[in-house]
Amino acid sequence: MGEPSGAGTVGRGGAAGARTVAVDEAVGLALAHDLTEIRPDGGKGAAFRRGHIVREADLPRLRRCGKEHVFILEIGAGQLHEDEAAVRLAAALCGDGVAAAGAPREGRVDLAATRDGLLQVDRAALLDFNLLGEVMCASLHTNTLVRRGQRVAGTRAIPLVIGESLVAEAVRRAAGGVLSVREIAPPRIGVVVTGSEVSRGLVVDRFGPLLERKAAALGGGIVGVHIAPDDEAAIAARLRELLASGANLLVATGGMSVDPDDRTRFAADLLGARDVVYGAAVLPGSMCLVGYLPAPEGEVPLVGLPACALAHEATVFDLILPRLLAGERIGRRELAEFGHGGLCLRCEACRHPICPFGK
Repeated sequence: MGEPSGAGTVGRGGAAGARTVAVDEAVGLALAHDLTEIRPDGGKGAAFRRGHIVREADLPRLRRCGKEHVFILEIGAGQLHEDEAAVRLAAALCGDGVAAAGAPREGRVDLAATRDGLLQVDRAALLDFNLLGEVMCASLHTNTLVRRGQRVAGTRAIPLVIGESLVAEAVRRAAGGVLSVREIAPPRIGVVVTGSEVSRGLVVDRFGPLLERKAAALGGGIVGVHIAPDDEAAIAARLRELLASGANLLVATGGMSVDPDDRTRFAADLLGARDVVYGAAVLPGSMCLVGYLPAPEGEVPLVGLPACALAHEATVFDLILPRLLAGERIGRRELAEFGHGGLCLRCEACRHPICPFGK
């Protein structure tokens, strides 16, 4: 898509439509835009707001902000001030579950989640929007879990005054909302722990407590934990029981490698699982299985979780769990897309999801 001309915009260095006034001559005049200052504590904020009438007492502070001149703006026909532009851009970018978080501040409008859920960013549309050059939007990563009121993006016009036609094109490119927040269903996880060593009592199960903790973090819980030997019929039977108990996600743990005793994939076949995908471009968690089991009210996802989840705080399961609960269908493409960013750094202290893993 071609890039519209920037004609009709006013850069911050001054151009048509702007009048530059020396600070000493600005007393009694209204400022054209917010003036930012860096505070002694290292923070920053607006020293003066747009429309402020400059007083004699303001001159020392203006100079501390590095200002020897200020803008007195005369907006012509077909032009918009940065604040008005930001309001229009924000309205276009917001999809379901996202809204502007107040009035413009220093020319920027922040966008915030209006509910808890999974942030979805139309990356292609966001890139198309930002390619215009004189408007911008910066967001969190797509598929980030967010809370109501959390800032998820910010937008603004780059020039102090921008052509109304360019803003209209930006609004068109963002039409329908580039950012949205999808609600996630509270997890009701049914767990089948596979392995004859566990069913015989030789090894104590650690998967049940692990998955209970992860479900609780998303506002849900476990509907049941069954233990099954390395037998596909037994694993399938336990999964059926959990499905009947109202699970909205089934997890079979272990039994996902290439050993002859690993039978989880065969249990999925016995249950008539659809769209089964085995293998993900993620480390740890490459030997993951995702499929969908027929259920009375549609389908229920089945995840075959490899044993690496016991050794690592964050694995492929943590990347796909919120997306499955948001109703997204995870298939071959989605598991392949994790290849870029799907290598865990194995930090000494895990900070996931505040890290690049899976992004």
